[in-house]
Amino acid sequence: MRARQFDWIRMVAIVFSVLTVATVCGIFLFLLAGSVEAWRHEGFSFLAKNHWAYRKQFFEAAAMIYGTAAVALIAIVLAVPIGLSTAIFSSEICGERSRLVLKFLVELLAGVPSVVYGLLGVLFLRNWMQTLYEKGNLEVYSGDTLLTAGVLLAIMVLPTLSTLFDDAFRSVGSKYRDAARGLGLTRAETTFQVILPQALPGLVGALLLSFGRALGETIAVFLVVGRADNRFPKLGGVLHSLVDAGQTITSKLGGAETNIAVGDKLHTSALLGLALVLFVVVVGLTLIADVVRSRLSSETVA
Repeated sequence: MRARQFDWIRMVAIVFSVLTVATVCGIFLFLLAGSVEAWRHEGFSFLAKNHWAYRKQFFEAAAMIYGTAAVALIAIVLAVPIGLSTAIFSSEICGERSRLVLKFLVELLAGVPSVVYGLLGVLFLRNWMQTLYEKGNLEVYSGDTLLTAGVLLAIMVLPTLSTLFDDAFRSVGSKYRDAARGLGLTRAETTFQVILPQALPGLVGALLLSFGRALGETIAVFLVVGRADNRFPKLGGVLHSLVDAGQTITSKLGGAETNIAVGDKLHTSALLGLALVLFVVVVGLTLIADVVRSRLSSETVA
């Protein structure tokens, strides 16, 4: 009887999968253990209240959480229509050769370092936004605002979003296109009534993954967001807060305060607490994207 051959590929895949899970769990446990002191000191106020002043030992992060969410939402709202249009054009309208060229150019933009986008934001976008604010009779001191950071972040996530949307459309089998066109549907009707519903699981997954990418961006946002602490708006002032300087979790962690905190156990713990919040949100969005994509895929097949 022939002995069963050892499956090296399966073993390597299992080993690296275990290493990946162990790494993620290790990062979570490290951040959790390091932030315990801050959670004990502030309690739920760490997330719910707004007073960050490390010299007075106040560590309340609501303004940074708000800034992070606002910047990422602005980016997604601006990027989704353009990304979806680009993906529809590349997958459903242009020819195969043109599609490959377009896809190559879009993916090339995705590989541009974030610091380059940040410098372009400082040199051009910030001044342009400030001129726009002045034309709108808005009282602003500079172009460094949450809205500026959101616009810059939209430009950064657009290539990733477009590529993922394109992959979602291309994953739909050609039989659906052929059947729709055979029934007399136009190209537009085929795209929006047949292809779009079939690609919905991939589109939702791409949207959530891009949102997580936007939440975690550091350098570019750091350069144009203004980095002003404790700017948590009242309900009626949300829109106005977008044209004011703000702070995000990543801009706080990417700034000088990480060096200032060295030697101060509580301050370091508070910064690790910010990192833990961001880590949990991004990992949670990734897991939610997989679950939603799986459920929508099963419903589409059914």
